[in-house]
Amino acid sequence: MPGKSRNNTDFFSQVYEVTRLIPWGRVTSYGAIARYLGTGRSARTVGWALNASHAGGEFVPAHRVVNRNGLLSGKLHFGNSTTMQQLLQNEGIIVEDDRIVNFSEKFWDPASELD
Repeated sequence: MPGKSRNNTDFFSQVYEVTRLIPWGRVTSYGAIARYLGTGRSARTVGWALNASHAGGEFVPAHRVVNRNGLLSGKLHFGNSTTMQQLLQNEGIIVEDDRIVNFSEKFWDPASELD
C-alpha cells in the first residue's frame, strides 16, 4: 500500500464519497469507481482505499465494491471470509462461489448514474 500522502488521502476521500452513493442492493467495481474519478488505471488503489476505510470513523459500504467479474475479491478484508457475502446477501444480492450471480443486473455504474 502506498504511503498516505496528501494526494492519496484526497483520492481515498473521493473513493469513499462515491462508494457511499452506491444504492442499497446494488454493487459496482473497483475499476468503475476509478474511471468515474478520472483515474481508470487505478482500480487497485481504489481497493487499497476501501481496505483502509474499515479503520475510519464513518461507515463506507465497501462490501458493495467487487472486481470487474463480480467476484468478492476483497472478502478477506472484512474480518473473516464470509462477512462480505453476508452483507451482500442481507441486501438481496445472490452470491455463489464468491461471485455475484446476477452481477449485470445489480451493477451500478457511477459514470452513468451520477453524471
